Amino acid sequence: MSTPNPILTGIACRCPRCGKGRLFSGYLQLTPSCPQCGLDYDFADSGDGPAVFVIFLVAPVVIILALVVGASFTIPPWMHLVLWIPTTLILSLALLPPFKGVLVNVQYRHDAHEGHQ
Repeated sequence: MSTPNPILTGIACRCPRCGKGRLFSGYLQLTPSCPQCGLDYDFADSGDGPAVFVIFLVAPVVIILALVVGASFTIPPWMHLVLWIPTTLILSLALLPPFKGVLVNVQYRHDAHEGHQ
């Protein structure tokens, strides 16, 4: 049995071993085990990694968009708040589960555990 691509299965929020079972039971809550192959997800601990990667991706995108809009149109400062705060929140919340899925899948692929070399 070949192992699925950890990036693709992570983005799809699927099991790192079979690529079919759901990884999350809630928004960011991992299921105890894969409903398809039975893989126990006790090894999974992504920590703050997904949030850091999302910040590093969303912040430059929003800043560039704000600069482009500011250079192209004359809008009041409060309109920037109305545009970019919801954009930042929506992008951040939308990207967190796939990023956590990728980190869990990569962690499984490389057999990464705390205190394990």
